[in-house]
This record gives sequence, structure tokens and C-alpha cells, in this order.
Amino acid sequence: MAKVTAASIRAVLRPLGNEEIAEHAARFFKSGKGGYGEGDRFLGIRVPVLREHVKRFRDAPERAVIAMLKSPYHEERLFAVLLFVDSYRRGDKRRKARIFDLYLEYRRYVNNWDIVDSSAHQIVGAQLENSSRAVLYELARSDSLWDRRIAMIATAHFIRDNDFDDALGIARILRDDQHDLIHKAVGWMLREIGNRDRQAEERFLKSHYKKMPRTMLRYAIEKFPPTLRKSYLNGSV
Repeated sequence: MAKVTAASIRAVLRPLGNEEIAEHAARFFKSGKGGYGEGDRFLGIRVPVLREHVKRFRDAPERAVIAMLKSPYHEERLFAVLLFVDSYRRGDKRRKARIFDLYLEYRRYVNNWDIVDSSAHQIVGAQLENSSRAVLYELARSDSLWDRRIAMIATAHFIRDNDFDDALGIARILRDDQHDLIHKAVGWMLREIGNRDRQAEERFLKSHYKKMPRTMLRYAIEKFPPTLRKSYLNGSV
């Protein structure tokens, strides 16, 4: 069997691209000048199609996966991250630690919200479940938008186990963030907390909602009863 390389992966993936889908994705992911994804390039491959090929290339060597992660093409970077997630899920303790280290080392290429959201909780959150979570607070204070989103989304892993402390701690740090993608991430994680423990979410909101960006608040209270949601939006809780 031929050795898997980045070139052999690309030879399979690139013909799956679609120019019309690529043009739409470039607009959707704000790749134009001044957008959060400025300069990103797209092949036009939908995510379910990429996922269908993960199993085929799951034994690709690290060198090939890292080369894919460094690609200028969005879908190739996403595919590399999906391979890392698959490898982490199947790996033993040593392999999991290795994937975690690689993810953090090359995280500058985990540089759009869907790539972060497809991986941060499954690699970073999972790895930190039983260890110090100090790195999340470092990432939350980073100048990098994507570092900050990784920090927030990673906490989804803890939230699922009804462990809210770090999610709330990161939310406090990011409450005054200037970027809409962080507003959405924080609001989303607060909503996930509320889905499990409404009182825990509301304790946080009552201390912060009047200073939260509107988008963050709207995401956080999306599942609230209409009258309560209106009270938060009106500042009358």
C-alpha cells in the first residue's frame, strides 16, 4: 500500500471541490478585505463530504496531517483538524497527549470559527478534563481571536459533565471582548450551561447581563421563556 502523504490526500479531496460552493463559502466566512477570514481560500467541499474521508486517511502520518493543516485552503485545514480529532478519540493516553501538544503548537492554522468549533472541545477540553486548565486562561487573554474562541469552546467538554466553573471564568474574561465571534461563543456556552442548570446561568447573568454585548446576551437567553427573555433584553430583571 502506498504511503499516505499530503499530496495523496489532496489528490483525493481537491477533485471534490465545487466553484459555486467555494464562492459562497468565501463570502460566508468573511474572507474579503477586513473580514475575520481575510485571505482564506476555498475549494468548495462541504463538511459531510470531508467527514466521509476521515476514516480513509485516519492513519496518515503526522507530517502529512501537519502539511494539510498549513494549507492555504480552508477545507484542507479543517480536514487536518478532523483527522486530529479522530486520532485523539481513538488514541491511548500517550497519543492523546501528543495530539493535544500538536494542536496547541500549530493552532495558528486553526483559524476560522468552524475549524475551532469542530475540535477545541474534543481535543483541548477533553485533554484538560483531569488536569490544570491554566492554558485556557492564557488563551482567553491572547490577542488572537482564534485563541480566545478555542478557550471558550473548549469548555463545552466540561459543561457536558455539569462542570461550569471554568466556562464561567472564561466568560468573565471575555465579557467585554470586542469581536462578534467571541460574543457568540460566550453566549452559546452560557446557553449550554443554562440547558443543564438554569440557576447557574442566571446567577452569572444577573451580575453581568447589563454590561454584556447584545449578541452575547441574545445567544445566552435564547431558550428562556419569552417574558423572561424580554426582561433581560429590557434590563429589568
